Amino acid sequence: MHEPEVVAVVPLTRRRWLAAIALSIALAACAPMSGAPPVADPLSSWNEGAAKQRIVAFVKAVSTEGSKDHVAPAERIAVFDNDGALWLEYPMYTQFRFVFDRIKALAPQHPQWQDQEPFRSVLADDMKGVMASGEKGLVELLLAAQSGTDIDQFGRAVNDWLAKTQDPRFKRGYDTLTYQPMLELLRYLRAHGFRTYISSGGSVEFMRPFTERVYGIPPEQVVGTRQKLLYEVKDGKGVLLMQPQIDHVNDGAGKPAGIETLIGRRPIAAFGNSDGDLAMLQYTTTGQGLRLGMIVHHDDAVREYAYDRESHVGRLDKGLDQYRAAGWTLISMKNDWKVVFASVK
Repeated sequence: MHEPEVVAVVPLTRRRWLAAIALSIALAACAPMSGAPPVADPLSSWNEGAAKQRIVAFVKAVSTEGSKDHVAPAERIAVFDNDGALWLEYPMYTQFRFVFDRIKALAPQHPQWQDQEPFRSVLADDMKGVMASGEKGLVELLLAAQSGTDIDQFGRAVNDWLAKTQDPRFKRGYDTLTYQPMLELLRYLRAHGFRTYISSGGSVEFMRPFTERVYGIPPEQVVGTRQKLLYEVKDGKGVLLMQPQIDHVNDGAGKPAGIETLIGRRPIAAFGNSDGDLAMLQYTTTGQGLRLGMIVHHDDAVREYAYDRESHVGRLDKGLDQYRAAGWTLISMKNDWKVVFASVK
């Protein structure tokens, strides 16, 4: 028979007890905290891929002290087109929906419009007739709808219209049909010392009333097509009246000129979606140092729309041919974005 094994019992002295407590604390400190909340992804609406990776790498490079590509905060300027890059533009630019509604509202004061093109087509909801008037007709409609009013009154009219008007397909207000991934991008850039600007073909008088509320971009950081303004004193108050003349067209080659006039610095990042943005992208990305140019490609017919080369709105033709050679990144709405529109609060 074997003798039973004797197990030595070591007394738990105070010193050993304290050592055991210390060891358990050390092990706990090294172990992962399963209950700790995960770090939030500031670009959570973007799928992992080349577009998101390039954004993150660029922002890290230009905002990291000591990096060879570091850019001083004063020079961290990013410019964004508005229509089709930040909010819905298809099948009709939002500003022209506003213009057409305003023409109808003003029609009783202008009976001659009933027989005068392109006003007659607007009043008859004949969009084919409106488009037949071409660019000249559209400018005529815009000036008729937006002139003769002071800037403050016009801003209130814009916000009133946005508050009560919905897109016929999505049944939402136009100021809620903004792209969630781009809103995240705006916040991400600002969190890393960027100043974000809009540079759009739309008129500043139409955009400035809502850009701070919708995008966090104040009116002084909005570059756009401008009408001429006339200063007057009415009832003891100084007002600026919108005149029926265009002062600056902020599209195509007009975008770099508008940026220089308002900002006075060449941006280091630019985001567009159409051939009208190519000059802005070229101006931005051909400067010295690390640069970023990106184009939103509307290729999602299910969640939004699919259009590019043949579109009458936001046409992207030359850009599709040039973006690779220029070093720009094409953002696929279908593949790069988990969601398209911001949630309605």
